[in-house]
Amino acid sequence: MALDVYVGSLTRYYAGAWENLVEKAARERGAPPSVRSARPTDDARSQDRIRLQVVTWRAALARALGDRLAGPLEWDETEAAPWFTHRPGWGGFGSLVLWAAYAEHPTLRLPETLPEEWDHDGALMRSTAEGFRSRYSHLVRNVEMWLPVDFEITFEGEDVKGRRVVMGSVTTLRRQLADLNAATWKASAADVAAWGRAPIEEGSVEQRARYAFAVLSELAQRAQSERLPMKLDH
Repeated sequence: MALDVYVGSLTRYYAGAWENLVEKAARERGAPPSVRSARPTDDARSQDRIRLQVVTWRAALARALGDRLAGPLEWDETEAAPWFTHRPGWGGFGSLVLWAAYAEHPTLRLPETLPEEWDHDGALMRSTAEGFRSRYSHLVRNVEMWLPVDFEITFEGEDVKGRRVVMGSVTTLRRQLADLNAATWKASAADVAAWGRAPIEEGSVEQRARYAFAVLSELAQRAQSERLPMKLDH
């Protein structure tokens, strides 16, 4: 199963009015469009209904979070809102999560290649254990959606469609990614940009983590600068 990261309005996301890199490449080759699980909704009234759902959900979430938020929980849900996407893949994302977990448990030995069941890795289990204050909580705690406002906690709640998901903050994720780089690679912006130029589907945990780091760093930067939510799509 593929893993993409989407940045943009949730109206566009749930309407299916976006495409991942593979779909875009297929369209540009003239191949038949793939069937998305959320089929594109072109009808303006249908998108208006989705937009109302999103805005209502967002208002309820803001009330529930209250003073935990450093600012208003608002972003552009109009059709004019920009959107961005990239594909770190599960292998890249999982490698980055493990890289972060082992960075805060240096006495444990990082595996050379990504284990098949990496989400049950010992270092990751320590980083997500109850009571442990992870320095990379908005990366390692199974977060599926990051909101464009600053707060420290991660929390589980219902998304727009009523699914239980873990949510975090775009601002905190960016800060934690920068901290991870400072604690491990100490890579320059030019280095990180070079890591993201070519997908790495096979290789060591570190090689795949570097690629995913470049992808997430770029998208988190766009999400923060454009004040838009960021979401995993799988």
